[in-house]
Order: sequence, then structure tokens, then C-alpha cells
Amino acid sequence: MADAPVDDGGAAHLVYRTPLPDIALPSSAGGQVNLRELELPTIVYVYPWTGRPGVADPPGWDDIPGAHGSTPQSVGFRAVHARFEESGFSVFGLSTQGSEHHRELISRLDLPFAILSDEHFFLQKALRLPTFEASGTTYLKRLTLVVRKGCIARAFYPVHPPETHACVVLDWLVGVAHNL
Repeated sequence: MADAPVDDGGAAHLVYRTPLPDIALPSSAGGQVNLRELELPTIVYVYPWTGRPGVADPPGWDDIPGAHGSTPQSVGFRAVHARFEESGFSVFGLSTQGSEHHRELISRLDLPFAILSDEHFFLQKALRLPTFEASGTTYLKRLTLVVRKGCIARAFYPVHPPETHACVVLDWLVGVAHNL
């Protein structure tokens, strides 16, 4: 298994009050979601790829720092989802996989929130989200955005370990909720 990811500065530009682009992304719940237009403050955890039972990971996946952990990360957000809602926050996952893949994942993991697809890298390009390559395919690096009123309120990067990251974000929210 690869080492933990290091902060390579790939998200240093995603600072407080960075405006979100006017981009609608397909949602696993149907329709599209434009993060800039959301009424509720929102947590968007970005992850590279989730596998399916019986399907091999991309070649070299085990050697890429931060590549593994998308399913445990999603399960972690599921575990504390009610606490995010109680705090007035909605939650979305986001990857470049398509909505059909996301719907399978939601069903298999019983996730109570939708996952957005940036399959065409529109959000990635607009926000210059960090990426990596494996076997000639580009993937998003794992990060989490807290969005509010059409802007970024906070970016968490790098994310490690992914399975406990939802609690890290929740602890941060509890500490700053009165300031948001």
C-alpha cells in the first residue's frame, strides 16, 4: 500500500471566499446540481474512484499515495450524515465516474446523500482541482470543500486517512459554525 499523500500545494488556491463556477453537474439522484446556487451550506467530498466488488483497481493503484479509501470515506460520511444535517449542512460526494456508477455505489453502501459526476472535468478545470494519472486515466485527488453562499468556505487537502475524514470535517464545523 502506498504512503499517505503529502500536501503538494494542489489546492492552495482554493481559499476562503473563492467563488464557485456556474456549472451544473449530474446528480445520482437525478437532475443536476449547481454548487454555486445551493441554499444550504454544503460539504462536498471529492474522491478519485470507487471500485465494484469483483472488479480490479486500475493498474498501479496500490502505489499511488491517497488513491485507496473512497469506499471507506463514503461510509464515514454516511456514519455522521445525520450530524451534518443537524448542523444545517447538506453533503455530496463527487468524482469523475458517471451517475450510473454512483447509483450502484449508493445502493450498495446505503448512502443517504447524492453523488455528483464531474465526468467531463468541467468543475475540475474551472476550479483547477488537483488530479493524478494512473494507466493513462486522469483522476481527481481526494479533497473536501465546504461551500456556502456560492463560495468556498474551507478546503481540506490532502485528505488522510479517508475513513475518518468525515469526523475531522464535522469537528471543524462544530468549532467554527458560529462564524459561518
